[in-house]
Amino acid sequence: MTTPLVKAAGHTALVSGVVFATVDVARLLTPDRSLERIEMMRQGPFQLANALYWVVFIGLVLALVSVYFRLGGRAGGLGAVAFCFALVGTLDMAGNMWFDGFAAPWIADVAPDAINAGGSGMLAIGGFSSYVLFALGWMVFGIAGWRPHMFPAWIGALFVVAGVIGFNAGLPPYGIPISLVVATLGWWIIRTGAPATVLDTKSGQRL
Repeated sequence: MTTPLVKAAGHTALVSGVVFATVDVARLLTPDRSLERIEMMRQGPFQLANALYWVVFIGLVLALVSVYFRLGGRAGGLGAVAFCFALVGTLDMAGNMWFDGFAAPWIADVAPDAINAGGSGMLAIGGFSSYVLFALGWMVFGIAGWRPHMFPAWIGALFVVAGVIGFNAGLPPYGIPISLVVATLGWWIIRTGAPATVLDTKSGQRL
């Protein structure tokens, strides 16, 4: 049985990836670097771009889920593990970006010294985990995707490279490579009409 989410996997990935990249470009262009860090964080365009960056992570999650539901049956257990790894890493990074988009501007207003002090303790551990898990998650997804031919090897290789670059995805423009590979995967699904793996509910076999 297919669902609207599965049928729209290609378009979801393409649109999500393009919008994600566009917002990351905005994050690169909007900061007024002539200002002190705290003053820069208080600027409306800077705050809006960072808030939107969290929003586009929702699209990235939806793209990952829809693509896996459409193609993941070809990858077996390894694909399932890789999907979970990428999902956890993306959700972890999304939480980090929610903090940057909504909590950090408030802290800059009420406790600017906390911003200047930087992260330590559990905050530093949580932040670092998001970078590591996001990068490794997409690298593993790329490897697990090309080995069982869930998608072409060249797309898998691009995911690995983008994952390495994506370690710094909290800073623009390092989130762009992952988003463009997701968009490319969406384009490939649309162009080839890559069929969904359908489960026969009577026999339990993949069709």
